[in-house]
Amino acid sequence: MNILPRRRDVIAAPLLLALRGRAAEKDTNWPSFRGPDASGVAEGFPLPVKWKTRWKTAVPGLGHSSPIIWGNRLYVATAVSASGKPPLKLGLYGDRDAADDNGEQSWKILCFDKISGRLLWERTTRKTSPRAQRHLKATHANTTLSTDGRVIVAFFGSEGLHCYSMEGSLHWSKDLGTINVSKYGVGWGYASSPALHGDRIVVQCDAPDNAYLASYRVSSGEEVWRVPRGQMCERSWATPLVYREATRTQVVANGWPYVVSYDFETGKELWRLKGGGDNPIPSPFPALGMIYVANGHGAEAPVWAIRPGASGDISLSSGEQSNKHVAWSDRRAGAYIQTPLVYRDWLYSGANNGVLKCFDARNGKLHYEQRLGGGLSGFSASPVAGDGKIYCCSEEGDVYVIEAAAAYKELARNRFDDSIMASPAISEGSLYFRTRASLIAVS
Repeated sequence: MNILPRRRDVIAAPLLLALRGRAAEKDTNWPSFRGPDASGVAEGFPLPVKWKTRWKTAVPGLGHSSPIIWGNRLYVATAVSASGKPPLKLGLYGDRDAADDNGEQSWKILCFDKISGRLLWERTTRKTSPRAQRHLKATHANTTLSTDGRVIVAFFGSEGLHCYSMEGSLHWSKDLGTINVSKYGVGWGYASSPALHGDRIVVQCDAPDNAYLASYRVSSGEEVWRVPRGQMCERSWATPLVYREATRTQVVANGWPYVVSYDFETGKELWRLKGGGDNPIPSPFPALGMIYVANGHGAEAPVWAIRPGASGDISLSSGEQSNKHVAWSDRRAGAYIQTPLVYRDWLYSGANNGVLKCFDARNGKLHYEQRLGGGLSGFSASPVAGDGKIYCCSEEGDVYVIEAAAAYKELARNRFDDSIMASPAISEGSLYFRTRASLIAVS
């Protein structure tokens, strides 16, 4: 039985609105981590340089989950600790400590009115003690929700995969067991958001003891395929990319020691690329007819521009920067935590110490390297862009507005009185920020 509800907005809207099509939706909806097509870009509306707060709404609990938007509704995930305010340590440091936050949690999905910020509904997906630890800088709700206007999908790693209607009715929940993404003997927390495409949900579960990629049916939660990744990846926190071409649809999974692409329908390996940083966090994304992948930590911090038709082992030989399938690469241009951004003709890659690099996205030529914030702030949220502007958020709550160009120009610096770890969302000329304690809409 098909449990997916019909889209009420299409049924009730005039034919003209229905014919606006998906191109128009991309300018108004921000359906998953990094928005439309995982691009981090929204066009079609003027965006602010200096701004005023439209609304500010408290969000309970703790989470680095980014807001998503469909129509006039905004959705976000959080974890509420029964013991009160949970610990969180931000900034630039190298501590490997786990957080003392293993008591009872309530994992929640919250739905807000995008125009007013009013809470419309909340649902508790799970209430129990966490099965896995988290790092001091992480949370128990790191992952971002995903929607296609029919369903809301939440994946909290060890706390399950959940599918809801747009109105908050539970379709199904699936327990995938403990997924402990650890290093140095410490559970660092789960952070890979679900990828929703058609009637499939793809999840990347790269725990060192049992790494795998799996596909599930949206309509029922039935597992379609699962492929082991133990030989491909020791650990990863990246969100998988579903990339559709005329001849095939592939799933690109960032990892170490290999970035790997799989056939969306079967899970069969299509290509692999060796090398990179040993803590893969940035998510793959498409732009300018290529697939960009970056990572960092350890010996290298590369970024690759990969041609989508790649096949087989496309690894670069020592000293190589390109080959038949890799248009260009740079071994030191990648990012550790942030997912880079391609906007117009430029690739922007931000380090966690605030150094922003701008490259020609087609050939990898470096245009500039600029430090934001004087090197005192950490940067974890991924940059977003639109209307000729780049928005970069520091952990301390400063938002840098930078002109999209080959030369660095800071247009403004806006300050919030709370920390920012989640990547912002853009919709219809407004930006939506999730701080530690609030959701904030500015325009």
